[in-house]
Amino acid sequence: MATPLYPGINNDHFGGMTPIGTIIKDAWVFGVLPLSETCDNWSHDRLQIIHDQTKTEWDKYGCLVSNLPDDLRQHHAEIYDAAIVKARELGWNPELGDDD
Repeated sequence: MATPLYPGINNDHFGGMTPIGTIIKDAWVFGVLPLSETCDNWSHDRLQIIHDQTKTEWDKYGCLVSNLPDDLRQHHAEIYDAAIVKARELGWNPELGDDD
């Protein structure tokens, strides 16, 4: 049985508003991945490596956006603001429902 592959952030739910999509966006923030890398057809193992590298970067700042230096905080805002706009265009609603 073949291991399922990640479809890529652009093909993920609401343009990546998922835990894996968050890992990818954070990897972009810290330069772990170039902005052009969408992780299409990546294995779980490969994504785990990116997760670990990104976690190492977040740990330097106590895992808080407010602790990021100005340039990284701005980069984070640009990436996440664009992701939110795209997700809303795709019908994403950040409000949790009764089932969440």
